[in-house]
Amino acid sequence: MNRRAVRAVVRRDLLSVTRSKGVMIPLILVPLILMIVLPTVVAFATPASAHIPGANLAGMEQLLEQTPPALKAQLAGDTLEQQLVAYMLLYMFAPLFLVMPLMVSTVIAADSFAGEKERKTLEALIYTPTTDLELFLGKLLSAWLPAMAISLLSFALYGVTANLAAWPIMQRIFFPNAMWLVLVFWVTPAAAAAGIGAAVLISSRVNTFQEAYQISGVVVVPIVALVIVQALGVLYLSVALTAFLGLIIWMAAAALLGWGVRTFRRSEIIARW
Repeated sequence: MNRRAVRAVVRRDLLSVTRSKGVMIPLILVPLILMIVLPTVVAFATPASAHIPGANLAGMEQLLEQTPPALKAQLAGDTLEQQLVAYMLLYMFAPLFLVMPLMVSTVIAADSFAGEKERKTLEALIYTPTTDLELFLGKLLSAWLPAMAISLLSFALYGVTANLAAWPIMQRIFFPNAMWLVLVFWVTPAAAAAGIGAAVLISSRVNTFQEAYQISGVVVVPIVALVIVQALGVLYLSVALTAFLGLIIWMAAAALLGWGVRTFRRSEIIARW
């Protein structure tokens, strides 16, 4: 394998990404909203931080009552306000974090071929002196590397924001816990890889970036389902469940990427163009 050719594809794609407003705007706005704005609002919306005398906490108590027994045991010993903040920022927001690698990887990967078609640069890319595998791998890395970089940066921003905003209530550094470390360093790379595998396959078969991005958006549906299930108190992301979830996603990513490697042919792409 020609590593220089792979690196050239990666550099070329990353340069195209930074020049595209349609790609860069969601890559900037979504992390800012999810990782800074929302945790700040949650922390300051509690009665203790908002300083609302005699606020009715019945609804909050009911929310915590729906949580599984194992989670209740972890939160036991804290005040109601501390339990609520920890529950929201440590557990309810955890599935939403997976939006980061999925969103970044699918946006960039959707632009990988469909965007080339729109910019009329696909033909030049197809005829570059690279093998199909080198071209496919370059496209994967050009989406996976930014997805991981933005996810790690978002994790750092979220940690600082959550600890600072919730300090008046928690009076300690409570983030991250062990589950979050498994989520970030085990599940996140898998989610990015799975999103890329799906998006590149879709992007190579449609004609516009908008089509590719909209179809690739279905990969977020399982994340939404996980948020709903956790909100209903059916389960919560423990360390073991998060590790198992990562294993399942890695298996899905391997299947998608393997399928992509076996079926990717530049001759078929140019024939459909």
